[in-house]
Amino acid sequence: MNADFHRIKRLPPYILEQVNKLKATSRAGGADIIDFGMGNPDMPTPKHIMDKMAEALANPKSNRYSMSRGVPGLRKALANYYERRFNVTLDPESEVICTLGSKEGLANLAMAITAPGDVALVPNPAYPMHAFGFIIAGGAIRHMPTSVGTDFFNQVDRAVRHSVPKPIALILNYPSNPTGQVVDLDFYRECVAMARKHDLIIISDLAYAEIYFDCPPPPSILEVPGAKDVAIEFTTLSKTYAMPGWRVGFAAGNKTLIHALGRIKSYLDYGAFLPIQVAATAALNGPQDCVEEIRQIYRGRRDVLIDSFAKAGWDIPAPAASMFAWAPIPERFSNLGSLEFAKLLIEKADIAVAAGIGFGEYGDGHVRIALVENENRIRQAARKLKKFLQGGNDESMSPRLISVG
Repeated sequence: MNADFHRIKRLPPYILEQVNKLKATSRAGGADIIDFGMGNPDMPTPKHIMDKMAEALANPKSNRYSMSRGVPGLRKALANYYERRFNVTLDPESEVICTLGSKEGLANLAMAITAPGDVALVPNPAYPMHAFGFIIAGGAIRHMPTSVGTDFFNQVDRAVRHSVPKPIALILNYPSNPTGQVVDLDFYRECVAMARKHDLIIISDLAYAEIYFDCPPPPSILEVPGAKDVAIEFTTLSKTYAMPGWRVGFAAGNKTLIHALGRIKSYLDYGAFLPIQVAATAALNGPQDCVEEIRQIYRGRRDVLIDSFAKAGWDIPAPAASMFAWAPIPERFSNLGSLEFAKLLIEKADIAVAAGIGFGEYGDGHVRIALVENENRIRQAARKLKKFLQGGNDESMSPRLISVG
């Protein structure tokens, strides 16, 4: 069989998987890998959400097909969340849809709105699905560097003027994965104005809205008057309520885009398992003290990471938000690039991180550290790091040639 499939050919090898394979090889050899690689929340889902899940499971009708758009109660709960958190009014019937996580929603929206060759403007570095959702759908992407000091709006304006065909969409993600960057409402106001000027769709990924530390609560683009004319926004329960494996996300905003996403989803899925939707409704409608507790766990981990790694010899900027630290490669190892440095950390220090190159070419000078190990394990990692940074000559610091497939 010819396995040279068109869409698969457009996908490069998944760079982060190389580190995952090396990590598995090291663990198979008995190494205790301290894993900061994947943004996979490790704390338990709050008890009242689990209790509601158990209650819903006891209903003998809970095993039936659900609704692709999400049950009405869950869509209403998301609308209520936007009302109390952002002072944004949403129609649960036409301006909200439930997705199987925000990642699935982003991919299916790209499929719904993209014609072959359509161009999307995507930040770089960025969460991989922001770019590859459009590539899988047959579109093209134009990268825009988002490092500190770049003129974002000038880049967008230039990209619109010099792209053929003219771009159809602009991706935003704040707080950012992987960089942790945040923006204010004035930034979104200018984005909405630019979208109107250039006839762009704005796709906002707000997955980390509730994981913030040294900044005001991150805003929603839908707070901007008229934003619903041009924008759709994705949220998820994965980080806010420690529910990553439950796969519950949402899209909210522009009615036309919500309808298009719903049409695609109606062919592809029947919605999440009903007890999961019931429990997700309880998460949004129930007591919210658990959100603050989870936020403080991430804050504590962040503070321990920044302090202990600095003492070990690696200065990392403290993220104002998100569950990630975006760490510049130490000068001594900058010539290696992020992938080889990430491999070196596994081999020499038993520490796993995500190589910045996996988030785009402009991420290659950094690695991403996810706050998914407890404070004791972070301190343990710092001790391993210190030993690694203080020991060995240049030859011993070179990555071993280990086959990872």
